[in-house]
Amino acid sequence: MRKPNVLIVCTGNSARSQMAEGFMSKTLGDKFDITSAGLDPRPIHPLTIQVMQEVGIDISQHRSKALKGFLGQHFTYLITVCSDAEARCPIFPGVIYRLFWPFEDPAAFVGTDEQKLAKFRQIRDLIDEKIRSWMAEYRLQEM
Repeated sequence: MRKPNVLIVCTGNSARSQMAEGFMSKTLGDKFDITSAGLDPRPIHPLTIQVMQEVGIDISQHRSKALKGFLGQHFTYLITVCSDAEARCPIFPGVIYRLFWPFEDPAAFVGTDEQKLAKFRQIRDLIDEKIRSWMAEYRLQEM
């Protein structure tokens, strides 16, 4: 039997969607196929890798992927993690659950290096919290 699959989409696939993919892969990777993509992919932000390593998740080998490479594929869950992706994401026929989890883009935050790092940590923690809530709501950890 094929595992349910998840596609997490944001604009650049450089921060929010990579964090979500990392958390989901760690907790659900044996039960789900999980990937992320961006509408306009950019390299993964170094602070994304750093803040995920702080919580024991290594995404240093991840790469940004273009959403267009997934067109025509079927997904159980399609999750957009920013307003831009929600507005511009094409229709994926066969998606059973389409979810919208808007998070602020930490890469767009302007401030000192310490403030930027704090923003990445804040968004990381919000994404982790949202995924834990989603898993409990759908009882995904029991699958």
